[in-house]
Amino acid sequence: MRLVDIIGSKGAAQVLEGMIREDRVPHALMLYENDGCGAMALTLAFLGELFASDHKVSGLIHPDVHYVYPVAAGSKVNEKVDKLRAELFLEYWRDLMKSNPFALESEVCDAFGIEGKQTAINNAEAREVLETVYLSPVEGGWKAVVVYLPEKMNATAANRLLKALEEPPEKTVFILITHAPEKVLQTISSRCQALRVLPYSKEEISRTLVTWFGKERDEAEAAALVAGGSVGEALRYLSGKEEYEEQMEIFSGLMEAIDSKDLISALSFGDTLAGLGSREKQKAFCKFASESLRKIFLIQRDLPSIAGVTPGEEDRLAAMASRCKKSFPRQALSCLDRAKLLIDRNVSQKILFCDLVGRLYSIY
Repeated sequence: MRLVDIIGSKGAAQVLEGMIREDRVPHALMLYENDGCGAMALTLAFLGELFASDHKVSGLIHPDVHYVYPVAAGSKVNEKVDKLRAELFLEYWRDLMKSNPFALESEVCDAFGIEGKQTAINNAEAREVLETVYLSPVEGGWKAVVVYLPEKMNATAANRLLKALEEPPEKTVFILITHAPEKVLQTISSRCQALRVLPYSKEEISRTLVTWFGKERDEAEAAALVAGGSVGEALRYLSGKEEYEEQMEIFSGLMEAIDSKDLISALSFGDTLAGLGSREKQKAFCKFASESLRKIFLIQRDLPSIAGVTPGEEDRLAAMASRCKKSFPRQALSCLDRAKLLIDRNVSQKILFCDLVGRLYSIY
């Protein structure tokens, strides 16, 4: 995999390519992406060219590349918290990223057998990074530490990593891939060169699905419409249309109950959301609802051509757009953003979704 092979994120790819060409690779990079938008694919392509070893890097077997990611005890690895390290999950991480470097955060948890668990990068992991980073490189060139979701480091781990960022060894690069840069310790982010990995266009998603994953063009184009700029979301849609239909049924039922002024029925959908089983699924619904509201907003403004509405959802969303007032989608988005924040803070799910339904009901 080379940077030139990356179909989207051309701006970021050109910047990374220029760093190598001009021999101006910073000691720390922070790539900010929306979930599933290709930061890991960019990272693997960048390191493949930097190390002049594409096969080892793309296979995630290069001895001088160390991967760090949030973990938890689960069905595949069950250790005490103070002993949990990314290395214990390496085979699952390697298998997933080799097959799909656009994998979503929830898919990483599924691969690790920790769906529904609160994940973190703990102190033991940071200690191992410090011990590893100051060793001589096995192949005598560069060393790299790739940190996936640094916002999930606990305070002790973040401060340990900060020491390595402040005094990095020669020819060592740290690459941090974040979905929430505002949650990364400020003293860490200030020491990194930030690079925004933009969402893919619909055409770029379709080409990636066809070229990289062998999908048929028709199904690739349909998936691109609902992906919200994320290749990972497009792949999940194609592999799990049942989940998409479930989300649409909940969203449609909730909107219909609110439109009918049936608060009891609307609150029952709050119970349904609380019972989805994992925080990842609840956040996925909030993301789905936000994307649906964006489409409703554009339909209300006679811009259906750029809304990305699929034939299967066209009638439902058009009906919702005709019934709700034009201020509702924007106000509802803030309610959903608040709900996602509270999910991360582990607030009682029944209270959280009862509150969400009540807020949506009051602004409709």
